[in-house]
Amino acid sequence: MGTKTATEEPVKSPEDSLGRRTPQGTINGFIKAIGDQNYLRASQYFVLSKRSYRKTADRIRIAKTFQQLLDQGGNFSPSSIISNKEFGRVDDDLATGIDLVGSISTDKTTIQLYVENQSEDNQPALWLFSAETVESIASADITGEKTFLDRVLPNVLIQRKLGNVPIGHWAVVVIMTIVSYLLSRLLIFVIVFVLQKLWKKAASEKVNAIINAFTLPVHMCLTVILFVAFTQRMGISIVVRQRFSIIIITIGIVAFLILLWRMTDFVSMFTRSRMSRRGRISAVSAILFLSRTTKVAIVFIGIIAILGIIGVDVTAGLAALGIGGIALALGAQKTIENFVGSVSLIADQPLRVGDYCRVDDIKGTVESIGMRSTMLRTSARTIVTIPNGQLSASKIENFAHRDRFIFNPILNFRMETTPDQIRYLLVELRSLLFAHPEVIDSPPVVRFTGITADALKIEVTAYIQAINFETSQEVQEDLLLRMMDIIENSGTSLAYPSQRLFVSRDIPLSDEKSQAISETVKEWKEKSELQLPKFDPKRVEELKGSIKYPDKGSFNSNEA
Repeated sequence: MGTKTATEEPVKSPEDSLGRRTPQGTINGFIKAIGDQNYLRASQYFVLSKRSYRKTADRIRIAKTFQQLLDQGGNFSPSSIISNKEFGRVDDDLATGIDLVGSISTDKTTIQLYVENQSEDNQPALWLFSAETVESIASADITGEKTFLDRVLPNVLIQRKLGNVPIGHWAVVVIMTIVSYLLSRLLIFVIVFVLQKLWKKAASEKVNAIINAFTLPVHMCLTVILFVAFTQRMGISIVVRQRFSIIIITIGIVAFLILLWRMTDFVSMFTRSRMSRRGRISAVSAILFLSRTTKVAIVFIGIIAILGIIGVDVTAGLAALGIGGIALALGAQKTIENFVGSVSLIADQPLRVGDYCRVDDIKGTVESIGMRSTMLRTSARTIVTIPNGQLSASKIENFAHRDRFIFNPILNFRMETTPDQIRYLLVELRSLLFAHPEVIDSPPVVRFTGITADALKIEVTAYIQAINFETSQEVQEDLLLRMMDIIENSGTSLAYPSQRLFVSRDIPLSDEKSQAISETVKEWKEKSELQLPKFDPKRVEELKGSIKYPDKGSFNSNEA
């Protein structure tokens, strides 16, 4: 005794000999039937009341009337747009089981063309032109109405047929294609000419590039619009027009893709030119990469769209590409990470080519920023290559854009240094920083910060104004030399490191200088001019710029 298993395939709906299982199949079958002039078969695509339309002649008459109305001013939606699913379209405002597939608009009537699923819920779908549509067609008045082609074409071109379509119709299609092309080209020329005459900026390179980008796509779309308008008003057979519908939509898609392609070229060219003028050479390679990626995406989307228009089911292919894309993404994870990192570097610009920077524990000058990695040249003249993915996640310290350089020496003096000598040093060191023209006009800090086991400590903090590191080193050198002069004049000296033992070679402090410094400090106190713990603002103003830098006797490149 056989039983059904869970693995058995569901029973498929039996095929309909007329292809009426979907709205698309119904329209295609009807077009083929009237193209073959088999009007009785064409009538089987209608919802017909057996009581009203028992006679075969009535059915044939309705089919012929339908064809004549379509030839005079009707059209179906392109075949690829009509649903090829048994349940029809579900994304429109119509009730389930009803689809709008076209319209008829003549001087005497306007009819919306609907197809309707006539089967029960548990039965295979059967799509037919709705009863309301058929009634509107049957009651339409077509007496005395002839199409433009019926009036102007000779009988010989109407009677002779090619593919069940009068030869004259094919000839007119060819002629209208040429006329539409030439007329659209003339219109484009006139529009561009008027635009250039009325708008002065139209002659600029940027606007001219935009006009050139739009010209061909607009020309193609305008040709299609004119062709559709001419062929519909002239009464070209619906059989011919329906066959050309796929070509028309394909041309529209290609025109849109060409527009995207040209706009990508324009944006890429304009952006690259702008980045080059700004000196951002590293951004140029990223722009080229993004431009090429966009073009690949345009081609890929275009192929899918055109395959869908001509009726190829791309669902399976997209699923396969999706699986392949996941596998590719997993395999190219590092490459994608580096690309995203390069985009982040270009967008945030934490460093540029020529900048001196530190990345983690590596110091060097940026040689180049590529799509995969960035190269740094170290002080040892070696090249370090850092992947952009790692670089974007690292701590980057950029020395190239400093607005000032810190000057922060810590001076350790001998334990024999007297308090008055310390006072003298504090005042004179601050005076030096106030007076020096290359020290930024923010209060420098010179403080007696501690007494250690082997030295008295004075800490100096100031900022040097310099355009680069080299210049800051020159100013720092000058400041240190002047500080040595001050220390020498104070009668004390810097302390030796406690690890070293000096016995016979130790230089004793100068008692004469120490006594002179004490007298100087005493005089400051008597006159209330001791600039501790703060400097008198008037004295600061007197000191500003009083030091000549470079010092007298130095080679000054500015004066050479």
